[in-house]
Amino acid sequence: MKQKLIAAFMPLLVLVLVFSTFATNGVSANTGKENLELATLQGDFDLSSSKAVKVIVELQEESMVEAKHKGKKQSKQNLKSARDKVKKEVADRTSKTKVDREYDHVFSGFSLEIPANEIPSLLATPGVKAVYPNVEYTTTEVVSEEEFSPAMFDSAPFIGSNEAWDLGFTGEGVTVAVIDTGVDYTHPDLAGNFGEYLGWDFVDNDNDPQETFPGDPRGAATTHGSHVAGTVAANGQIKGVAPDATLLAYRVLGPGGSGSTENVVAAIERAVLDGADIMNLSLGNSLNSPDWATSIALDQAMAEGVVAVTSNGNSGPNNWTVGSPGTSREAISVGATQLPYNVFTAATTTSDGVSYASSAVQGFPSEEALLALNGKNYELVDVGFGSPAEFAGKDLTGKIALISRGAGIAFVDKATEAAKAGAAGAILYNNAPGEMPLIPGMAVPTIMLNQAEGVALKAKAAEVTVSFNIAFSERVGETMAGFSSRGPVVDTWMIKPDVSAPGVNIVSTVPTFNPDAPHGYGAKQGTSMASPHVAGAAAVILQANPDWGVYEVKSALMNTAEKLIDPATDKEYAHNSQGAGSIRVVDALQAETLVNPGSYSFGVFDKKKGKQTESQKFEIQNLSNKDKNYSVEFTFKNEVGKHVKAKTSKNTKVKAGKKQNVNVNVQVDASKLEPGYYEGHLIVTEGETVVQVPTILFVGEPDFPRVTSAGFTVLGGNNFEIYSYLPGGADEFEVWIYTATPAGAIGNFVGEALYDADLAKGYNYHNWNGTLADGTQLPAGNYRVAVYAKKGNLDRAVAATDVLTIQ
Repeated sequence: MKQKLIAAFMPLLVLVLVFSTFATNGVSANTGKENLELATLQGDFDLSSSKAVKVIVELQEESMVEAKHKGKKQSKQNLKSARDKVKKEVADRTSKTKVDREYDHVFSGFSLEIPANEIPSLLATPGVKAVYPNVEYTTTEVVSEEEFSPAMFDSAPFIGSNEAWDLGFTGEGVTVAVIDTGVDYTHPDLAGNFGEYLGWDFVDNDNDPQETFPGDPRGAATTHGSHVAGTVAANGQIKGVAPDATLLAYRVLGPGGSGSTENVVAAIERAVLDGADIMNLSLGNSLNSPDWATSIALDQAMAEGVVAVTSNGNSGPNNWTVGSPGTSREAISVGATQLPYNVFTAATTTSDGVSYASSAVQGFPSEEALLALNGKNYELVDVGFGSPAEFAGKDLTGKIALISRGAGIAFVDKATEAAKAGAAGAILYNNAPGEMPLIPGMAVPTIMLNQAEGVALKAKAAEVTVSFNIAFSERVGETMAGFSSRGPVVDTWMIKPDVSAPGVNIVSTVPTFNPDAPHGYGAKQGTSMASPHVAGAAAVILQANPDWGVYEVKSALMNTAEKLIDPATDKEYAHNSQGAGSIRVVDALQAETLVNPGSYSFGVFDKKKGKQTESQKFEIQNLSNKDKNYSVEFTFKNEVGKHVKAKTSKNTKVKAGKKQNVNVNVQVDASKLEPGYYEGHLIVTEGETVVQVPTILFVGEPDFPRVTSAGFTVLGGNNFEIYSYLPGGADEFEVWIYTATPAGAIGNFVGEALYDADLAKGYNYHNWNGTLADGTQLPAGNYRVAVYAKKGNLDRAVAATDVLTIQ
């Protein structure tokens, strides 16, 4: 069982959550004088274990950027002296430690490998302010081989890039740092965006930030960073949003597309020092809580004038699924949308008079090709799962390929094989109960059936012909992608994402790893693909408005974003789905009025009796050359407005080229409202210009998930370390064991493995030896593990992904 840090080592140790250097820290960090409190520890570590762990150490000595923005003098030599002093003290206090990365510009500290049970000594070291976990990051690309689609080239024009180019704004003179898996800077569409200095590789510690090539013994080849870079600034057969922008590449995610906090922070710092104007981080983890070291670095990068853009995560569509660093206070977090598309109905009938009720259009290469199926009778050819071998030797010319889902073959690949064989189209039926996804851009018109109807058609495929009646049904506008993570953020209660952009089936540059055929292109989807649209837009905006700072860019993108309508409800998507809306480049670069910040959270109102009042302020910036009068009002959805009163000046005059702060008091009678979160808008109007700023507030205890991830590490000898992430800690904590089915799914409940209580927020680790709480030793076999946590009146259980094997 895990030992708890509090009481076990220092009764007066205070653990608080530090979001950034802009937040108030309630802990006295070590200064070398006598202290009653140790440095702050973020996360939760097994302090009974001698296992080496990697941590990020923040020093009390302020970084170059933090000191600068506080009006203090600071030098690299002074920082080095302070850092060396702490390093020496740490070495003296601990048995075995190793310093790796060192930071001084946007973050003050170093990464350190240390036995977990010696972390208390680190916390007591003079000069140490805080210790953070070295969290793993991965690309925020949706990897779904079945749903891969290659035919979407319209995303940059859709957000207005072409119109910006026509105005003369292409990102020229603006430098964008791509912090990712590396970039194929030899790609013909990207080579012109790089100068002699390419960036830096933090995985291999050299000046060659190329992607991981096939055959690397450490893991799989990567293409992600090149795809991201192409969306920002490709300038060849494909054009990115800002085709004349300069690129810098920083490789922080290595083979297989994973990396860690220490390299991400180092890359942020180097990008700032290298003079980047914008940085894009299409990476993340699933933790809805700031990854504190990275958050500090991003906040300071923004303070230093570098626009930081990051993906929001791919764990949607539920609330609270946003992941770090999308949880950052200052950076622009981006959700993913799907471009508009036409919907068609498809009636399918066989020559024996049978109609198929589940018939629907799955995908097609063009509307013309789809509608061309009408008015004809087609022979059917059963090609099994649609593998190349199953197509071999069969005559498909002008016929319909009948294909089963499954065998690990992507939908698009099945259709591609049908096209190669000369098929006029395909009927693709499910191999299990349930629905199949729509796939834009299939190589042949593809109609889908459910499992029962598909199996029935297969039984008589050689005996009947098939005909179709396909008709236009409706056009669906831009929509939020179901996978796009939603906010809000735990503890700050901020709306995330800030904005959204196209992220479904985005075609961009990828490496071919073949210099004789370097023009590689591929489609990917995820918030990883949405984020670089915003980074590219920021480059165009900065070229058009070179005097703008980071918050003008952020507010312009948010204030001019288009609100998206959910076709399922005919109402606007929630703020925590779309943020301020989908970006529109030209509207943003031509904005004359900005409201900052671009969204508001008024926090938690939990007063049981009477009214609770919170005060905030916002800023109106008049970018025009004329004085303007603005009207200001707050609106709230549903009936909440009866019990929420926002008081502010109704009319505000702002002189030409000036800013004006406006105070606002929000009064809530929480006792009259059901617990939950409530949305509204701050509406600023001047003539025909209307800026709608999203706002939210919480009544009662927020309903964030009590546990968001769980897993285990095999230690050997039927011993395991079970880990979990608890965003708000837990009053009660249990680990449950189930049998695993032959397919690896969750089977029958076996029993409770362990129980704990009063756990701190963050990571938690528990050692387990294969014995249930009642003393039963589990027999050899395969099992599934689930973690249960309860905090207040809410609870949740989640299962670890992998199968646990008892030998």
